[in-house]
Amino acid sequence: MRHLHSRVVAALIVALAIGGSWLIRAQDETRTGEWRSSGGDSSYKRYSPLAQITRDNVKNLRIVWRRPALDPRLKEQFPKLRTNNYLRATPTMIGGLLYAPDAAGLIEAFDAATGETIWRQDPGPEMASETSASSTRGVDYWKGGSDYRLFTVRNGYLYALDLRGKAVTAFGTGGRLSLLPAGAHSFGWSSGPIVVGDVIVVAGNLDGAGDGGQKWKDSPPEDVRGFDARSGKLLWTFHVVPRDGEFGADSWGNDSGKHSGDLGSWCCISADEELGYVYIPLTAPTAAYYGGFRPGDNLFSNTLVALDAKTGKRIWHFQMVHHDLWEYDTVGPATLGEITVDGKRIKAVMQPSKTGFLYVFDRVTGTPVWPIEERPVPQSTVPGEHTARTQPFPSKPAPFARTGLTEDDLIDFTP
Repeated sequence: MRHLHSRVVAALIVALAIGGSWLIRAQDETRTGEWRSSGGDSSYKRYSPLAQITRDNVKNLRIVWRRPALDPRLKEQFPKLRTNNYLRATPTMIGGLLYAPDAAGLIEAFDAATGETIWRQDPGPEMASETSASSTRGVDYWKGGSDYRLFTVRNGYLYALDLRGKAVTAFGTGGRLSLLPAGAHSFGWSSGPIVVGDVIVVAGNLDGAGDGGQKWKDSPPEDVRGFDARSGKLLWTFHVVPRDGEFGADSWGNDSGKHSGDLGSWCCISADEELGYVYIPLTAPTAAYYGGFRPGDNLFSNTLVALDAKTGKRIWHFQMVHHDLWEYDTVGPATLGEITVDGKRIKAVMQPSKTGFLYVFDRVTGTPVWPIEERPVPQSTVPGEHTARTQPFPSKPAPFARTGLTEDDLIDFTP
C-alpha cells in the first residue's frame, strides 16, 4: 500500500462485483447503502450489491471532492499532535454520514456528497500531547436501545464516541480505556475493534519491555479481549499462548510457552452475528525464523480461532502452519460467505495465508469444506531445531501464489 502524504489524499469509494459459483450474498447493511465497518459488515466481505456503478459507466466516474488527511488548522491548534503518513482508513457509512480516522487517528464525520466536515473528535490536552498516533482502518458502530456509539482504537486506548463526536463518559474513564497490559510498553493495531452484540472484541500487537522486543524470547503474548460496550468493563481474555492447564499448553515443549509471545491478530477480525462467533486469524510466534527453544506445534500460532464473542470460549480452531519458522503470518481477515459445493449450500469462512493457500471451513463446526491433508515435509538441518514432521495442505482450491521453488524455476544468466 502506498504511503500517502498527510496533506493530500483523495477520498475513494469503490464498488466491487464478483461472480461465479462462489457468489457471496451481502448482508442488509450493504444492501441499503450502509458500510458499518472497514470490511463493509462484520463478515468482512468488502462487497456492496448496489447497482449504480456498472462495468458500462465506471469509466465516467469523476472525483467530486477531496479532503486533506489532516486539517491544517488542527495542527496549528495542537502543535504537539503527532501524525502518521500511512493513512489506511476506510470510511464507515451510517445514516448518510461518513466516519473515518484522520492522519492523527482522530475520528471525523463528514458529508458523503460534499466532503464537508460535520464534526471532529476533540483531541483535548491528553490526546494532543501523546507522543505518537496513527490512523486505523476504521471505526465500528453499536446500537443499544436508544444509545448509539462509535468505537475506535488510537495510541493504545479504546475510545467510545456518540454520533455527535462527544466522548461517552460512562465508558471507561471519561470515554476511553487503556489497552496496554502488564509486561508491554506499547500497543498498536492497524485494524479496529469489532462489536458483536454488546461486546467489543479487540486484538492488536504489543512491543515488549525487555531486551530483544518481538525478536526473541519473553515478548508479551498478544491476547484477544472482549469488553462491555456500555461500560468498557473487561469481560474475557483469550490467551493466544495457552497457560498451564489450558487447551494447547502441551504444544509448547520445555515450558517454552512461558517465554513466548507475539502471535496476535494484527489485521482484522470478522464475525457471524447470528451465531455470535468471532473469527481470529493469528500470526507467527516469537522468533518467527527460529524455534529451537519452543519445540512442538505451538498453538495458537498461525491459527484461525473461532470464539464465542459473549464469553471468549474457543469453539473451534485450525492451525495452518505447525511450529512456524518462516513467518507465515496469517495477517488477512477471514471472509464469511455462503458457497455451494456439490449442490449443498455451506456457511463458510475462508482464510488466506502467506502460504499461498486459501483454507475454507464450515464456519459453525470448523470442518474443512474440502480435505486438508497432513503431508510429510523436509526437516530442518539447523542444530537444535524441531521442525514439524507434517504440514496441512488444502486439496482445494488451488494455491493463489507460488508455493515452492526448484532449480527448474531459475533463469541461467551465465555468459
